[in-house]
Amino acid sequence: MSNVGAILQFTIDVLSLGSLYALMALGLVIIYGILRLVNFAYGELIMVVGYALFLLSPTPLPWLVMGLLAVLVSIMTAYLTERIAFRPLRERSLTAVLITSFAVSTMLQNAAMLFVSPRARVVPLPEIFTVQVIIAERIVPLRNLIAIGVSIALLALFALLLKRTILGIALRAAADKFMMTRMLGIPANLVIGTAFAISGLLAGTVALFWFGRTGSVTPEIGLWPLLVAFVSTVIGGMRSLLGAVVGGYVLALIQMTFSNFLPPELLEFRVTFVFTLVIFILLFRPEGLIRGR
Repeated sequence: MSNVGAILQFTIDVLSLGSLYALMALGLVIIYGILRLVNFAYGELIMVVGYALFLLSPTPLPWLVMGLLAVLVSIMTAYLTERIAFRPLRERSLTAVLITSFAVSTMLQNAAMLFVSPRARVVPLPEIFTVQVIIAERIVPLRNLIAIGVSIALLALFALLLKRTILGIALRAAADKFMMTRMLGIPANLVIGTAFAISGLLAGTVALFWFGRTGSVTPEIGLWPLLVAFVSTVIGGMRSLLGAVVGGYVLALIQMTFSNFLPPELLEFRVTFVFTLVIFILLFRPEGLIRGR
């Protein structure tokens, strides 16, 4: 029973962390698929949600309402970023848009430091995030199970959107052949704006569970989520939506394996081991695990 419990706990840990990585990677790759842009301001959406929750904490609103409002702020931030910063430049050059994404990232971080605080601020969490359940004689945080369920539901809805709706078909077409999609009459601004809004929704959802693990927000908190999203897309395939999801779970599996099985004296080097293994994967599969069309 002890071995079964250990395996089950390890599986839950991998799935819960991998679900967050997969959603982040999916939001990143959907933008890359259309604009060929790695949005380096993407991680700041996590920060925006954290500060939105912090600023809403003195209000009498239930946490669920605060969480929904924070996710809405993430969606609006992603959309306005595309509308104000990227849209005027995307017809010029990819380099200009790429530099703009760095500028937007820096601007959002500085705005957080200027208008809120450069120090860490506690993010309010619901009581259910502190509940623990016993499965096969192992203590498992309930938030991990909720994260898995919410992520699977969101991935299923996203897949349904892509395959069963006209907007989803337009998104898939734009990701494959953007110029041809525009020539066929699909409104480019609508497709791109929707893609950014979806990326904001995915990042906002991830942020709620991310802060369930950290408990606080800082202006620089978006760096690690951005990094894991980028590495996940590289592992899975930068041109594949499915590859982004697979890459997120693979990265979580690698990370949790090293965290659980490395000797204690080597634990501080686990990030180095993780990225070393990622490099070896890319040496044999440079296009990613799943090749996009």
